[in-house]
Amino acid sequence: MKIGRRNRRLRELPVNSLIPNILTVLALCAGMSAIRFAMQEKWELAVAAILVAGVLDGLDGRMARLLKGATKFGAELDSLSDFIAFGVAPAMVIYLWSTQALGGIGWIAGLAYSTCMALRLARFNTALDDPDRPAWSSYFFTGIAAPAAACVALLPMAISFQVGESFLQQPIFMALWLLFVAFMAISQIPTYSFKRVRIRREYVLPMLLVVALVAAILASYPWFVLSVMGVAYLGSIPFSYRAQQRFAEATDDAAVETAAGHEIEDDTAPLP
Repeated sequence: MKIGRRNRRLRELPVNSLIPNILTVLALCAGMSAIRFAMQEKWELAVAAILVAGVLDGLDGRMARLLKGATKFGAELDSLSDFIAFGVAPAMVIYLWSTQALGGIGWIAGLAYSTCMALRLARFNTALDDPDRPAWSSYFFTGIAAPAAACVALLPMAISFQVGESFLQQPIFMALWLLFVAFMAISQIPTYSFKRVRIRREYVLPMLLVVALVAAILASYPWFVLSVMGVAYLGSIPFSYRAQQRFAEATDDAAVETAAGHEIEDDTAPLP
């Protein structure tokens, strides 16, 4: 009896270990719901659903690390969810909002975006298993990450919600914008990864105050705040490129000095 109970406990999983996978599935559902809202021409809800998927995607990985529930199954599920929520949903929303007026050309732009997102996710997953990854890869992404790419792709829509109908909904502009974001996603341009951002202790209270102010403004002017954040992210890309170059140069110099030190030790070692 005791052996049977022990085996049953081993087969059962605690609910806490399922929380990361639950968040991943919710992100996938949010992405699919965005397509439904777009088909109903509820554009603001469609964009909001993809933004919710981005928040959930940011939480599931952190929850997996905190709860020590990271699994191969969870990693595969996360990639499939990311492709639906950030590769397919934004392309469909933009197609229904604007580029379908171009017919086949508009569909090609959306297809190119989705394909590039699939390639970007595949490249990211294979890079995780590379033992020779450079040191800077922990602080920078190669290309725009999938959630950020989806937000950038939807940036013209968010701005249009704030300023009203404008040239941003022009099909040709949106098709070119989708192609631009697709290129940035699969490019070799380094972009900031905020996973290792650290806040000094004396700046914690001011940071919390800033978060509270941003939350208050976001509640009153959501699309304005989100548009500013999107533009700020695009503006940070040149700085991230320069920061990555400096980081790589510093790492290379440190490696050269270390290698030179080993050579001196070898030269001065006594002969056997």
